[in-house]
Amino acid sequence: MVRVIKWILGLALAAVLLGLAGFLIFAPGIAERRMNVVKTHESYPVSSEAAAFHDSLVVGDWHADTLLWKRDPLKKSDRGHVDLPRLIEGNVTLQVFTAVTKSPSGLNYEENSAEAFDNITLLAVGQLWPPRTWTSLLERALFQAERLRDAVARSNGRLRLIRTEGDLDAVLALDASGENVVGGILGIEGAHPLEGDIANLDRLEAAGYRLVGLQHFFDNELGGSLHGAGNHGLTDFGRQVVAEVAARGMVLDLAHSSAQVARDVLDMTDIPLIVSHTGVFSHCETTRNFPDDLMVDIAETGGLIGIGYWEDVTCDDSPAGVAQTIKAAVELLGDDHVALGSDYDGTVTTAFDTAELASLTQAMLDVGLTEAQIRKVSGENMIRVLRDRLN
Repeated sequence: MVRVIKWILGLALAAVLLGLAGFLIFAPGIAERRMNVVKTHESYPVSSEAAAFHDSLVVGDWHADTLLWKRDPLKKSDRGHVDLPRLIEGNVTLQVFTAVTKSPSGLNYEENSAEAFDNITLLAVGQLWPPRTWTSLLERALFQAERLRDAVARSNGRLRLIRTEGDLDAVLALDASGENVVGGILGIEGAHPLEGDIANLDRLEAAGYRLVGLQHFFDNELGGSLHGAGNHGLTDFGRQVVAEVAARGMVLDLAHSSAQVARDVLDMTDIPLIVSHTGVFSHCETTRNFPDDLMVDIAETGGLIGIGYWEDVTCDDSPAGVAQTIKAAVELLGDDHVALGSDYDGTVTTAFDTAELASLTQAMLDVGLTEAQIRKVSGENMIRVLRDRLN
């Protein structure tokens, strides 16, 4: 009888373990399908002339959270928005891959608490990230950098990590020669992976990070978030980090920062600043978008506003709607200060993925932007800022 009971318990334990293994295998994919959605749609019409023009562009995107998800970025996937095959199909030459390291439960655009349960902890455990990442935001950023470097090493030269202006030039030269190559740039979405220690900026820089966002969806050690508990400005530590980023070959990103943090940064720096993924408030009145006057001040640094592709910042996520947002930004800021910042794979729903970017080029032509303006928005402005900041 005892032997039978042990056998039954053994079978029960095996079933539990098999169930857990199945959950860990399939749950991350199921979660991403619900979070990184591409709306079902018919193929967008793209004329042969627009397609040829799109193929002549250097396209760059300031923001994608692809490294957060459990799939191989080198393989074309049927979920999410970005992978190397789709980047190449969409003629994207420069892609910033941003590391998300903390995200509060109940996430919203109005107010979040830094003390709320962290969804990325659950994702890190559920996706079987190394245990060192389960309790350390710094280790989560370092692990996501490792993921990109591993993909670069396995890509047979199709994906290259950009750390310096020389790396940028090499990718652009290959692109100009007709090579299908993508240059990846690492960024952090919120500087909380520093864990309050400025010395950790050295570790992030050594890992390849070249873009630093100060906040994400909650107030942190550096200052207030646009979605935090108040319009707090930079802390002393935040000022120290801003000064260090400005002194290094790094790009400073104000996306998700409070308006007061943005104004504090403007007061203490003389570098081109970016807002990597956003919209235009006067075109789409939402708390996610900075006021127009603040956007103008950021553009006047020589900086850029990256236009996102999702409805919360554009009020219309179709190619035509995103193109109208880009046109509004050009009219507000000038065509030297507008770029692309998709927020792909950032738990957003879009109407097209990165393979379909020719449809956005068609839409920009349709709303009356000139070819010269489209070349600037698509990538030339991004290249200018990268040349200014990378050593």
